[in-house]
Amino acid sequence: MLTILALFLFPLAVHGALYSVQNRPQSYAGADWSSTGMLPPASADSAARLLIFTGRTGRWRGIFAVHSWVVFKAENAARWNRYDVVGWGQPVRNNGWAPDGRWYGDAPRVLLDVRGAQATALIPRVQAAIAAYAYNQAGDYRIWPGPNSNTFVASVLRALPELETTLPSNAIGKDFRPAPYIGLTDSRTGIEASLFGVVGVKLAWVEGVEFNFMGLVTGLDVRHPAVKLPGFGRIGIDDGTAIAAPAL
Repeated sequence: MLTILALFLFPLAVHGALYSVQNRPQSYAGADWSSTGMLPPASADSAARLLIFTGRTGRWRGIFAVHSWVVFKAENAARWNRYDVVGWGQPVRNNGWAPDGRWYGDAPRVLLDVRGAQATALIPRVQAAIAAYAYNQAGDYRIWPGPNSNTFVASVLRALPELETTLPSNAIGKDFRPAPYIGLTDSRTGIEASLFGVVGVKLAWVEGVEFNFMGLVTGLDVRHPAVKLPGFGRIGIDDGTAIAAPAL
């Protein structure tokens, strides 16, 4: 019990206290969802491009988790395509918000940015993963332990293991699986054991060391030394995964 308190609940309580004194929107209507200007108009850049964004979610949920989404455009495309999963209506949404929009007022982080010929090769696989997403009927969404927005993006990344990219440790729902699982991690660089994403453990080069308790994750990043703490996510050396999108 003391271990659980020290590794999971105490860091979350500290983050909750820090979060509570921040000036954050209290409602969907009161939040800023506008473009950050991180991406140019699709027609201004002829190259194909694939990105994954992640931003702190809103209200009390922001204590625990981030929200993730997928953005891409084909070569010479006239518009961006953004895909999110949400908790009302049909879960998978296309272009519900600006591709580089704030999420509940939070400026997102670029987790992945792939361009040119590599993006052209990957986009059909991304589209196939989106089409095959198993939880796209009204009522399928579940905020905890999943399937939720992070479950969706994790399923896309699972189809692209060569990118060696993993969602942040505070992307609650990323580890959801419909049945007990023992096998390779999503990056296929290590092993994972999980019970519906509620409790589990990972040991891998890309994912690092992760211990999951009730969806909260604590652990270590091995590639780029850092600690992973509930609520906070990753604290340490820049992980080098994200490539910043150019500002206008």
